[in-house]
Amino acid sequence: IIRDALKLIELHHGIKIDIDTIPLDDKKTLELYQRAETNGTFQFESVGMQKYLKDLKPDKFEDLIAMNALFRPGPLAYIPEFIDRKHGRKRIVYDLPEMEEFLEDTYGITVYQEQVMLLSQKLAGFTKGEADVLRKAMGKKDRATLDKMKSRFIEGTSQKNMDTKVCEKVWTDWEAFAQYAFNKSHSTCYAFVAFQTAYLKSHYAAEYMSAVLTHNLSNIDKITFFMEECRRMNLPVLGPDVNESHYNFGVNNKGEIRFGLGAVKGVGEGAVQAIIEERNKNGNFSNIFELAQRVSTKAVNKRCLESMAMAGALDCFEGIHRAQYFAGDSKDPTPGIERVTRFASAFSNNTSSMTNTLFGEDHHDTITVPSLAEVAPWNSLEKLRREKEVIGFYISGHPLDEYRFEIDNFCTHKIDELKDVDKLKEKDISIAGILTEVNHRMSKTGKPFGSFTVEDFSGSIQLVLFGSDYGKLKEYLIQESFIYLRAKVQTRFQQSDTWEVRPYSIQFLSDVSDKMTKSITLKVPLEKISDQLIASVNEILVAHPGNSIVKFSIEDSSENIAVEAPAKKIKVKASQQLLDQLTMSKEIEVKVN
Repeated sequence: IIRDALKLIELHHGIKIDIDTIPLDDKKTLELYQRAETNGTFQFESVGMQKYLKDLKPDKFEDLIAMNALFRPGPLAYIPEFIDRKHGRKRIVYDLPEMEEFLEDTYGITVYQEQVMLLSQKLAGFTKGEADVLRKAMGKKDRATLDKMKSRFIEGTSQKNMDTKVCEKVWTDWEAFAQYAFNKSHSTCYAFVAFQTAYLKSHYAAEYMSAVLTHNLSNIDKITFFMEECRRMNLPVLGPDVNESHYNFGVNNKGEIRFGLGAVKGVGEGAVQAIIEERNKNGNFSNIFELAQRVSTKAVNKRCLESMAMAGALDCFEGIHRAQYFAGDSKDPTPGIERVTRFASAFSNNTSSMTNTLFGEDHHDTITVPSLAEVAPWNSLEKLRREKEVIGFYISGHPLDEYRFEIDNFCTHKIDELKDVDKLKEKDISIAGILTEVNHRMSKTGKPFGSFTVEDFSGSIQLVLFGSDYGKLKEYLIQESFIYLRAKVQTRFQQSDTWEVRPYSIQFLSDVSDKMTKSITLKVPLEKISDQLIASVNEILVAHPGNSIVKFSIEDSSENIAVEAPAKKIKVKASQQLLDQLTMSKEIEVKVN
């Protein structure tokens, strides 16, 4: 990932970065860690680690080395103490003043094997060899060796007139530490590579995330996760394009991430290479017929063109939309792609025959460029469905995009959180998604039942309805419909040790907002109210009529009071679009009830 990111940076910025010499006090990189925006970076991207990073607010590389060593079973319990000491909420204490030299960087807490080795030499006069024997005994939890070395340690510290009771405590702490002792040099190497990835993400986000996406293309869950991370970073991820894409993910001249043509099923490496070589040699393609003329039909065949059209890689050609490549008309029922390949063959044959004539006259003008059928464009759902067919997931959006409000406000879980169903025993859950597969069946005993797959932004789950539940809810089981589903996590029939998600309520997602949003409250500071703000808010609310009550909470921070008042004449349909429009004004905070 680092290698490919560096290549993209050199390609687009003309900068050759020596990643091994980046400054380890780089402010922008440390700020990324302080915000815990570490998705896609090495070692520090787990949810638990991100929580601790926000609390720790690391401001030096050594903090990251320590966190890397502490974030494991055992030492995990020391992290809150480590954080409190760093920020002065708890006093940094040393059992012996001599220990400060080696424990200062970790705020008085022993974190690394090397600290024990150095302290054993300083406090008890251990040789380097003895200190290494101690390290190995700790790593292997060798009780016999540790017991022998304890007497050597106490003897050595007493010769230096140190308090025996304190030294006994130090040794006891070290024995407990031996259970999870970690090597600092090991942790430093991990933290160094992690810092390199964070440096690239913070300074060259598009190039770095392109490399991350390229190396996760085979994992649909990860690729959708990282595409969502790009959206959070306001980093556009655009579909493939014959005039901009390379084989892997790349970055265009506007700093946007562009899908690689190699991600499209049916488009081989040879086809991509032929397209790129011709594009580099003679410039971009102006239309589909010019593409067919300039690139060999052996490299870019009919299937290749169909896959690229479905993926949106031909959307750059003005005046032609995706449906035209797959439709004929009353004059000519031949689909658009076949018209293109037929033209390409005729052009190729004509070129060959010209080469073989005595004088090589130019007969190109005898081949007429065909037109494509005038048909209605695909709707957004059809476009997304075709994209998923040739790439494996949605690119230009997600069918659920218009329902983000309902998902964010009324769902208790994402679907990927239901994978470990044992953690949700006896819980009521609610999810939302699109039905990607629906089957109405008959059991062996002749009873009807339904199985269906629900998919959201995070993943998919297959569920089943039997008996009265099926009879009550089957009307909602329609392929590609959007549903809001409530379920109970309970034991499977006659299997007390197996848990499953059992649906008991389904409704169409389009009905959820009006049914479940009782009111929305607009919180506005008193000092920010103006005629212009009132007019703007009124215009937005009037444009979204519905059944939800609107309340205003006017807050006076100087007096620490707030007055709440309902709007008498306006009711709205709560949606993500409405919330986005209202919160564009930084003066307004919106709460959904």
